[in-house]
Amino acid sequence: MPKLFLSIQSSKLSTPNSQPTVDWFLQQTINGLGLGAIYALIALGYTMVYGVLRFINFAHSDVLMLGAFTGFYIAPRIEQIFGHQSVLGMIMVFILAAVVCACLGMLIERLAYRPLRNRPKLTVLITAIGVSLLIEFTAQHEKVFGAAPQPFPSLLKEHSIHLGNVVISSNDVLMVGVTVFLLAGMWWIVQRTRIGTAMRAVSHNQQAALLMGVPVNLIISFTFGLGSALAAVAGLLYAIKAPGIEPLMGVQPGLRAFVAAVLGGIGNLPGAVLGGVLLGLLETFAGGIPGLSNYRDAIAFGILILILLVKPAGLLGRAIVEKV
Repeated sequence: MPKLFLSIQSSKLSTPNSQPTVDWFLQQTINGLGLGAIYALIALGYTMVYGVLRFINFAHSDVLMLGAFTGFYIAPRIEQIFGHQSVLGMIMVFILAAVVCACLGMLIERLAYRPLRNRPKLTVLITAIGVSLLIEFTAQHEKVFGAAPQPFPSLLKEHSIHLGNVVISSNDVLMVGVTVFLLAGMWWIVQRTRIGTAMRAVSHNQQAALLMGVPVNLIISFTFGLGSALAAVAGLLYAIKAPGIEPLMGVQPGLRAFVAAVLGGIGNLPGAVLGGVLLGLLETFAGGIPGLSNYRDAIAFGILILILLVKPAGLLGRAIVEKV
């Protein structure tokens, strides 16, 4: 009870009493960037799969959860090798979780989605929801992860930088830095490599790419693996920020990341990051204003609706004319 009271007090101190101050504005911006970076990473996975296959992988948010639990189980073993809260140990946890989830993503694509590739999109969409529910309810079984929240181990010691009344957490810096690094890596893969050229060819026309000798199945599996690796990294960052992890932890951030991908322009990598950052900032500012904290979701999604009414393709998306 005292901890809960302290957390409520600290949240009250972060809100303006009368008029928003410059310090309050800067603090909310920093907090929003950290949250938006997580949304952006998840949205990158959504938008990569959509860019190639033109469907939403709703099991993507559950891969995020699996990435967090992978880190939960391997972190103590990595700690025995590299020491407690070491940078190299944290990097190894991120890499191993990304590899495990990449393999799981490719397995899901091979078993659940590939047999339905030539079926109507609605069939694949329903299958994706079914895969998501299967993962969630299997993970809640007491012999798997269990339904109770579990504390995530501290991968790296958190530091705080005080600039007057503004506090910058090292975790927020880590989240923004990782997101920028991975966005640059995704752009380089898609734009500057042969496999990226093949991904763009499959996205434009699968049949033509197949006739030109592009291994379509391999490219699609690679895309799923890459998107799932991004989800694993996002899951670890979210677990670092959250008080605990549990089998349904990916539902809410996954939904918000999907909204972020649509907001920025689904299928557009910079758009996914822009949408995630905007949504994170919007939620943080709405949550820091007295009287609006309970309606921050409604405000965020309301503004999303307004933007999509004006620009249905998203902020950075381009409208595509389909011939009938």
